[in-house]
Amino acid sequence: MARVIEVSREKFEELVAEALDTIPPGLTRVMSNVVVTVVDDPPEPNLLGLYTGIPLTERGDWYSAVLPDRIEIYRNPICQICDTEDDVVDEVRITVVHEVGHHFGIDDARLHELGW
Repeated sequence: MARVIEVSREKFEELVAEALDTIPPGLTRVMSNVVVTVVDDPPEPNLLGLYTGIPLTERGDWYSAVLPDRIEIYRNPICQICDTEDDVVDEVRITVVHEVGHHFGIDDARLHELGW
């Protein structure tokens, strides 16, 4: 039986914050109306993260007084697919960058081409 890596919620939140810190400042400055949260379990199987909202590329003059976009990073599935804490660190960063990419309007196919 595979060993499940245990990472506390507090530590996992720190890893997400550290992953966000690796995004270039030029990009984080233009991120707008988005909140990043850690959630233990996804709403459906096989998700490590989920972006919900209106990407920056689709916002127009009509965009105001809307709830923030959400990026959810799922702690338990990430810990379940990793063999070591270092793997968790790497997977958190990949997942955070991937979901932030969606905020910028980049689709899954292009993100995978870019290695995210």
